[in-house]
Amino acid sequence: MTEILLINPNASEATTAMMVEIAAANLPPGFSVRGATARRGPTMIVNETELAAASNEVMDVVRGAGASHAAIIISAFGDPGIERVRAHVRVPVAGIAESSMLEASAGGTRRFGVATVTPDLVAAIDGRAASAGLRGMYTGIRLTDGDPRALAAEPDRLTAALGVAVQRCIDDGAEAVIIGGGPLGQAALALAGRFSVPVIAPIPAAVRYVLEQLKQHM
Repeated sequence: MTEILLINPNASEATTAMMVEIAAANLPPGFSVRGATARRGPTMIVNETELAAASNEVMDVVRGAGASHAAIIISAFGDPGIERVRAHVRVPVAGIAESSMLEASAGGTRRFGVATVTPDLVAAIDGRAASAGLRGMYTGIRLTDGDPRALAAEPDRLTAALGVAVQRCIDDGAEAVIIGGGPLGQAALALAGRFSVPVIAPIPAAVRYVLEQLKQHM
């Protein structure tokens, strides 16, 4: 069995379990996913200070994880620690922001936006688009209203609010829209197929990324 390590930089075991379930549902036979949760920090990262601190948590998980996994997914939308992890390991490493942006852009041919809940992470998310070389295809971010943690605690309200943000991205000219957040994974799946453009769920996108990387290295 080929194992993929999914790291949740948000310090919530319940969120990790949700992420693992989504990732596992997108794996072919012969693959498994093991979840690992940040030991310190907030249950949901909502600003750049928390995102920067999560980089250290991700590295601690990687150092303690052993070498049984064939790939790593960092499942927070700012991809905290991704460059450090890539420098530290020899296996494919996916960040859910980078992976979903690459998929949404369809090889640099499709304009895409991000619908999310965290106004204090706008600059960090913009930076991920730039570092992926996709700034010219990126229509920007549309945000939900209200406190992101309170909204995330109400699944139906969260999905509805993100739906409004998705439509705003489409109005901006986006030809695909990413739901920007690992803890938003279930809402991303709920919104898929509801709009005139693809709605990209970031955790399945990261799974597809590492599977393709593993295929290329076989």
